[in-house]
Amino acid sequence: MSRPSDRVLRSCSSLEGEARPRPPAQDGSVTATEPKPLSGDEISKLLALADEADTLELKVTVPEASQRSALTALDIDPLDAQIRQVFFFDTPDLLLNRHGVVVRARRSQGRPDDTVVKLRPVVPHELPDHLRKLSEFGVEVDALPGGYVCSASFKGTLGQIEVREAAARKRPLRKLFSKGQRSFFSEHAPGGVDIDDLAVLGPIHVLKLKFSPADLARRVVAEMWLYPDGSRILELSTKCAPAEGFQVAAEIKGFLSNHGIDITGEQQTKTATALRFFSDELSS
Repeated sequence: MSRPSDRVLRSCSSLEGEARPRPPAQDGSVTATEPKPLSGDEISKLLALADEADTLELKVTVPEASQRSALTALDIDPLDAQIRQVFFFDTPDLLLNRHGVVVRARRSQGRPDDTVVKLRPVVPHELPDHLRKLSEFGVEVDALPGGYVCSASFKGTLGQIEVREAAARKRPLRKLFSKGQRSFFSEHAPGGVDIDDLAVLGPIHVLKLKFSPADLARRVVAEMWLYPDGSRILELSTKCAPAEGFQVAAEIKGFLSNHGIDITGEQQTKTATALRFFSDELSS
């Protein structure tokens, strides 16, 4: 499959699910944006993408000033959360990010390490059939207030020491990824970029908690991303079948409103924020 065409880049939204985003920064990363209602045309495109995807994930970020009250309102105990470390791999100037390629590795408390090579945006029916049939390959639409993005993810599972060793440069980065993942990377990464030459961007420490509210008939995931400069992003999300998207979105909106949680503020993006932070750190 060729890299996403200009038509695809216009029809999906830009990185991390922002429809009609502000102009990108000089490094190509995407800034956060105030949520805006989707137009009828954008809703039609979202429905078409979701219908061809494997899953639909609805996401919302809570403004930093409201995070403590939101956690209290949802009766979330941080001590129940799973601790994670997230590493991204890119060039210092985020060349992969500018080409829609995300390379990530993750350590999780009490679980095996895992990796992913992600491409976004994509149009599902343009992806090769042999990839869509793989259990480790998935297509997902992420929808935020005012935006969406369709991505393809090639996942891998490791033991519990590989990511830590690779981040310390005691193991080649390519050893974190399967042959299929490396092939997927090579097909979509800019020419001349090799996995082993990428910079280690991270880690970001993450607290993740899954919970099932009594007044909502579905599971919700809360993720708190803790950035080295002390800033935080709190994201609430839930997954559903694509056909359930609008119904579930209405249920989630009502649930958050009933608990006094504001979702009308600026929507932040976890990956773009992390990449931008570490890119700036390297350049300084």
